[in-house]
Amino acid sequence: MVQRQLTGSRIRERRNDLGMRQSDLAVMVGISASYLNLIEHNRRRIGGKLLNDLARAMKVDPSLLTEGAETALLDQMRAAAAQDRAAGAEVSRTEDFAGRFPGWAGLVARQSRRITDLETRVKALTDRLAHDPQLASSLHNVISAATSIRSASSILVGDDDIDADWQRRFHRNIYEDSQKLADASRALVSYLDTPSEEGSVSLSPQEEVEAYLEAQGFHLPYLEGDSAPQRAAALRSKAASAMLTSFRDRYREDALKMPLAAYSAAAIEMDHDPAQLAARFDVPLGAAMRRLATLPTEMGHPAFGLAICDGAGAITLQRQITGFGLPRSAAACPLWPLFRALTQPMHPIRRDVQLPVDGGGRFRCWAIAAPSGPASFEVPPMMEAVMLVRAVPNSGGPADAVGTSCRICPRSGCRMRREPSILNETA
Repeated sequence: MVQRQLTGSRIRERRNDLGMRQSDLAVMVGISASYLNLIEHNRRRIGGKLLNDLARAMKVDPSLLTEGAETALLDQMRAAAAQDRAAGAEVSRTEDFAGRFPGWAGLVARQSRRITDLETRVKALTDRLAHDPQLASSLHNVISAATSIRSASSILVGDDDIDADWQRRFHRNIYEDSQKLADASRALVSYLDTPSEEGSVSLSPQEEVEAYLEAQGFHLPYLEGDSAPQRAAALRSKAASAMLTSFRDRYREDALKMPLAAYSAAAIEMDHDPAQLAARFDVPLGAAMRRLATLPTEMGHPAFGLAICDGAGAITLQRQITGFGLPRSAAACPLWPLFRALTQPMHPIRRDVQLPVDGGGRFRCWAIAAPSGPASFEVPPMMEAVMLVRAVPNSGGPADAVGTSCRICPRSGCRMRREPSILNETA
C-alpha cells in the first residue's frame, strides 16, 4: 500500500491519540461521520481544503498526515526485522508503526544499526586474534621466554651436582630470559591495552593513521585552498607519522587538482559519478575516487568508504562506513572489486555487491588498478588498486556475493573459500 493511501490511517491514529470521537471530528470539519469513517479506512481519497481542515482540527501539520515516515527510516526498520525473522515483527505494518511512533521507530533503527556494527567489530576482532602476525609474534616471544626460564630452573632444582660455573651460567640465562619475558609482556600489554586518555586502541601504525583521519572525517581543511599547507601534529609512532605525511602529500596534490568548492559542486551535479568527475577535472580515475571519499557530508555528500591496496593485495588504507570494512590482518575476500581490479590493470570496474546480511549490506563499488609512482625501465611498475564504496538500497536486483574473510564468512559453496568458517553455515 502506497503512502498516499495511508493518509486515512494516520488521521484515525491521530484522532485516537487525542481522544476525539469520530462524530465530533466530523462535525468540526463539516462532513458526516460515515464519510469520515470511509476516509479513515482509506476508502476515500482526501486532499485540499478538507485535509487542511482535519489537520487544523487535530492541531497537526498536514504533511504529517500525507507523507508519514521517511523512506530511509522504513528501510532501516525492515532491515532490522529481516535480521531477526524469529522475532515475528509485523513487517506489513512498518509504516503504520513509524508514522504513529516516529521516536520509537528511530530508536529501533538506531539500535539495529548499533547491533550490526558491534557484530561486525566482534567478527573482525575474532579474525584478528586468529591471524594477526604482530599478536602471534608477541605471544610466541612470551611463551618462548617462559619455556626457557622453566627449563633452566628445573635443571637447577633437580640436580644438586651442578658445579658453580654451570650454576652461574644457568642463573645468567634465567636472568636474561626473564628480561626478555618482561619486554615481551610489556609489548603485548601495550599492543592490547587501550589508553584511557585516548579512548581508542592504537594497534598498528596503519590503524593509528586511520583513527586520526576518521576523527577528521577524512577531510583535512588545512590542506585545502591555495595557501601553504599547515603541518599537522605528529602521531605517537614514527611509522604512523611517516604514513600520515605520505597521505597528506597525496591529499594536497588531489586538492590542488580538484579544488573543494568546484569539485563539491560538480560531484552533486554529476550524482557523484567518479568517471564523469575524472573527465571533468582531467585526473586519473583513482584520484577522483580518493577525492570523493574526502568530501564532507555536511556539504551534502553521502558517506563513502574507501579501500586502497598494493599489488600483493595488502590493504594500505581504508575508510570504513557502516557495514563495510575489510580485515587488516587476515586475507580479505578475493571477490571484492578491489582485488579483481588487480587482475585487470587500467580497466575500470563498477559492481554492486551484497554481504551475507539479511536485509542489508549492499554496496556499489567502483575500482581500478593502475601503476603508482614514477615509471622506470629498471624496475617493474608498482601497482595500486583503489575502490570507492557507497551504500545503496537493497532493491533485490543482481549483485555479486562477497564476504569479509573466509574465517568469518557464513556463505557455503563458495569456490574461493580458503578455510572453513567459524560461524554456523546459515547462508
